[in-house]
Amino acid sequence: MAYMDVKPTKANGEAVILFHGKNFNGFYWKDVIPFLTEAGYRVIVPDQIGWGKSSKPNIHYSFFMLANNNARLLDSLGINKVIVIAHSMGGMLATRFALMFPERVTKLILENPIGLEDYSQFIPYQTLETLSQKESKATYESIKKYQQTYYPVWKEEYEPYVQAQSAQLKEPDFPQIAFVNALTYQMIYEQPVVHSFDSVRVPTLLIIGQADRTVVGKDQLNEQQKKVYGNYPLLGRRTNARIKNSKLVELPGVGHIPHIQSFPLFKQHVLNFLQSKN
Repeated sequence: MAYMDVKPTKANGEAVILFHGKNFNGFYWKDVIPFLTEAGYRVIVPDQIGWGKSSKPNIHYSFFMLANNNARLLDSLGINKVIVIAHSMGGMLATRFALMFPERVTKLILENPIGLEDYSQFIPYQTLETLSQKESKATYESIKKYQQTYYPVWKEEYEPYVQAQSAQLKEPDFPQIAFVNALTYQMIYEQPVVHSFDSVRVPTLLIIGQADRTVVGKDQLNEQQKKVYGNYPLLGRRTNARIKNSKLVELPGVGHIPHIQSFPLFKQHVLNFLQSKN
């Protein structure tokens, strides 16, 4: 399990762990890490098993396993309590982590998490063989086309994140990577966390870009369904109502990745929440 452990110049005694999304790895936190360390936080940035620089074994992937991996990582670093900041699929992992280890999580920040609805209730089931075939056909162009859906307006400054994801295409073990990508798609589909939000007790900040319409498996929906599901303004408010000790920040005109598209606002809301008393 690859990770970065970035120490602050002047430590405040607190640590933050960053959980990436499905189509990302630790690289896309590159602007987030410095403002956290400047504020005194020790920042742990793992690539989850199955992603980035970490190994990609052919195993049963579960959010329980990934959460346990991160707890063991923190144990190895002597970190008992942690703030969790999570984006997209990382939000599903962070929810499971907070449920499994509530005594370790002091605060939770969920940035446009997926899994705010149960995809298995409206996305048709796809076999692992079908998913694996789809993943094996990925190209730079298909990856870019998908990432373009993350933003209301595409800018060339977003290109490095396409390059980071598409680097896997050049790996000699890409067939194995594609298979793991299919396995982790199934993990998201088969292991919803939305039904557990009522049990989250950790002080939580929801940062929701209001222009986001991400749905895992969206290509399986008809045009009418696409208007119904992935409604992040509605999903954010529903989740805020269900997580008892939570605060909702809505960002108009912002898509799936606020920390890239609207970095100054993201930074402001994160620091305000981290430095608040609740």
